[in-house]
Amino acid sequence: MAFISKKRKVANAKVDANKAYSLKEASALVKDTSVAKFDASVDLHVRLGVDPKKADQAIRGTVTLPHGTGKTKKVLVLCTPDKEADANTAGADYVGLDEFIQKIESGWTDVDVVIATPAVMPKIGKLGKILGPRNLMPNPKTGTVTNDVAAAVTEVKGGKIAFKVDKAGIVHASIGRVSFSPEKIAENGQELLNALIKAKPTTAKGTYLKGISMASSMGPGIALDTKSFVQ
Repeated sequence: MAFISKKRKVANAKVDANKAYSLKEASALVKDTSVAKFDASVDLHVRLGVDPKKADQAIRGTVTLPHGTGKTKKVLVLCTPDKEADANTAGADYVGLDEFIQKIESGWTDVDVVIATPAVMPKIGKLGKILGPRNLMPNPKTGTVTNDVAAAVTEVKGGKIAFKVDKAGIVHASIGRVSFSPEKIAENGQELLNALIKAKPTTAKGTYLKGISMASSMGPGIALDTKSFVQ
């Protein structure tokens, strides 16, 4: 049996397992049930009524959280020399091409987002086996393959996140930190849910938002009332 700390037991006791909370209630409770000694991430887990094996139901996209994630993301821009100045000015942490391709091939992936220009995609296609499993591979659908690298970097640094449904039909995303006010957590959460609802494929049948849970790092899951969201 896994060991459960006293703090976690106290936190668990604060969550009614038989209740589906409103987004506002959960956003306050997630702060009260955080047991981490650091500024924990607040995550939203959304189970969708889709079949990820079908191309038109493999939900993915981006959304800009109004209050950001509370984490400064490290951004790598892979581009030709004529775009390097734009990327650097916008605040990219790493900018270049061949030297970073070699580093990634050697196992380096110490970044949160990789942005690339269309012109260099043929060169970095071979990195898919390394970047793909880490959700780092640039993709036009998430705005990470673009000629306007400055705008892309600015958006990522400003709170833009990518979401993607996993094989089980669940989207996992960080929507802030425990240090955020309940209002900011709720507003960020609502923005993500709005984006997911907007992305609902026409071929999806039955209930779309099957389950929503909010939790802090190491904290208990808090079930949300899916019926309170317009689907």
